Amino acid sequence: MSFRFRIKAALLLLIMLFSVQAAFAQASAPELSPPDAASISGDAVSPDQTGPAAQDEVHENMPPNGAPASKPDMPELKGPAIKEIEVAGNSAVVTEHIMSVISSKVGEPVDEEKLRKDAEAIFELGFFMATDYRVTDVKDGVKVTFLVKENPTVGSIKFTGNTIYTSDQLSKIIFTQPGMIFNRNFFRNDIQRIKEKYQADGYVMASVADVKIDGSDINVIIVEPKVSQIVIQGNKITKGYIVRRYLKIKEGEIFNSNKLRLTLNRLQGLGFFSDVNVNFEPDENGNDVIIVITVEEARTGKLGFNIAYGTQSGFGGGLSYDNFNIAGRGLKLSIGFDLGDREEYWLTYEQPYMSGKVTAWKVGAYKRAWDDLYYNYTDYSDNKFKEFKYDRDKTGAFVGFGRKFKDDSLYNWYLTFDWHEVENDPTDGSTKDSWGSTWIDKDTTILDDLGDGTYYSVTASLRRLNLDEYLPYSKGDVETVSLLYGQAEVSDKDYDYYKYWLEAKVYIPVDKFLKNVLETSFGSEMDRPVLFAARIIIGSSSSDVPYEELYTVGGDTTLRGYDDEYFHGEDMFLGNFELRIPLEKAFSIVAFYDVGRAWRKTEDVSFGSDMGSAPGFGVRLNTPLGNLRLDYASGEEEDRFCFGFGELF
Repeated sequence: MSFRFRIKAALLLLIMLFSVQAAFAQASAPELSPPDAASISGDAVSPDQTGPAAQDEVHENMPPNGAPASKPDMPELKGPAIKEIEVAGNSAVVTEHIMSVISSKVGEPVDEEKLRKDAEAIFELGFFMATDYRVTDVKDGVKVTFLVKENPTVGSIKFTGNTIYTSDQLSKIIFTQPGMIFNRNFFRNDIQRIKEKYQADGYVMASVADVKIDGSDINVIIVEPKVSQIVIQGNKITKGYIVRRYLKIKEGEIFNSNKLRLTLNRLQGLGFFSDVNVNFEPDENGNDVIIVITVEEARTGKLGFNIAYGTQSGFGGGLSYDNFNIAGRGLKLSIGFDLGDREEYWLTYEQPYMSGKVTAWKVGAYKRAWDDLYYNYTDYSDNKFKEFKYDRDKTGAFVGFGRKFKDDSLYNWYLTFDWHEVENDPTDGSTKDSWGSTWIDKDTTILDDLGDGTYYSVTASLRRLNLDEYLPYSKGDVETVSLLYGQAEVSDKDYDYYKYWLEAKVYIPVDKFLKNVLETSFGSEMDRPVLFAARIIIGSSSSDVPYEELYTVGGDTTLRGYDDEYFHGEDMFLGNFELRIPLEKAFSIVAFYDVGRAWRKTEDVSFGSDMGSAPGFGVRLNTPLGNLRLDYASGEEEDRFCFGFGELF
């Protein structure tokens, strides 16, 4: 055999192989096949409810998911060049969008594996129920046609099982809408949006249980698990109904993690329990849940003390006993005394819980013996300013009760009835007879102000409590409007009078301010942010208020840095401003500024230099006895250290 003959035989063999490959490619012209089931969500989709089928276009090698089947292994030969690429079968989806995911390019050799992946990429766009490709011969190469069958247009979307949100609310948060071509990727994201909506509002157990597609109609089935039962265990002292009145989450409601968290915070904050835990058990029907709350009783009786010191008033302090779960019924008993120049004894017994059905109430008695109080006056006879000291004994009792307007209302009312007797004694050598002969104006003597008397009053208060109860710290505002009507008999002089005042408190986290303005993350702890707190009290009254019932400003609970009751008057203003800065879990510092005073209606007082003011700083230490408060304030006449428990407001 000659060399030329061998060359011709080899060329003939190559031509035959190429012809076989082209014939096989033409014989592989595909038909379209629908998917077995629409895989939409990670929860469930009914396999028997897909869109309109294309049963007359089934490719024999098409896999169940609608993507093109793998071609038989072929010898690795470089195919003819691709002269043209087109898309067939699309009407709603623009060709440019489909072409954007095709990697095969005109001019490249045809590659069966690459074409198969391109068809899969088109299928993954989500608009199609089936995709494939076809290769046909053209002059000097081949033409590739990608064949698609679009999903049906969405006719309607129905939600079943939803009670928390209406179908309209759910429709607004999803992208897929009637009239749009169905896209399984978009709808999978829509289902995720629905889940996130439920989870953001605390309904973390809610889920999309199934999605049924019937032609062009979609039915989304939602399961919202309920709390079938709440079991409370471990409460050996506290009555079960007392625990349940503080539960924010109720049996029969849709499970909500925010309400459960608030419930646990409420129970922990009562002081009744040293530990509170929660567990879950499935209900018999499998969808609902049983909540098991386990508590460990704590010692509810606590001994407290307080100490105060002023450069003029000296040391003062006292001892108290509080038990806030008497007989396991949530009743609170408080008894104690303070000694020093501000001697005081008290006993209160109360039921502090209130709702739309449960009435809060309190009863109590008190005795106060305050020494070295100052009385300032202008002598009417010589128009000279004078002052002297006196001691005051005050004994009284009170009873009060109130309710919320509704269980979930921000508003509540409270009525308090008070009776007390007052006896004042001079300590600087003067006598009550001299008080009766000393005139402070043409109609009033000192004895008219400081004479012994009996006082009766009723106070009606309306409060708006707008604090975010889901947070472990105070955020929001509280407003209280009060009206007092009183009668008194002082040294044979009768009084009928009114007092009215507004108290507003606000608590604002400033972590966003620190982050945005000062560009620091300090104070952004989720549970204990830096907090700005303010309290403002504005009060007025009728002009015939007896001296003992005048507004007073000054002391550790009003104007720090000033003696108790430093200012007196029928009108008053008080502002307390604090910046509370947590440093550690149990330790924080406070910078504050107090301003205010009380004044008589006959005085001409401005809101500038006439106001008393006291800047200062303090620390807060969380101890087993409670949150210890230590403040240092610089007043006009003295600097004072103040000890106590809890925040000032």
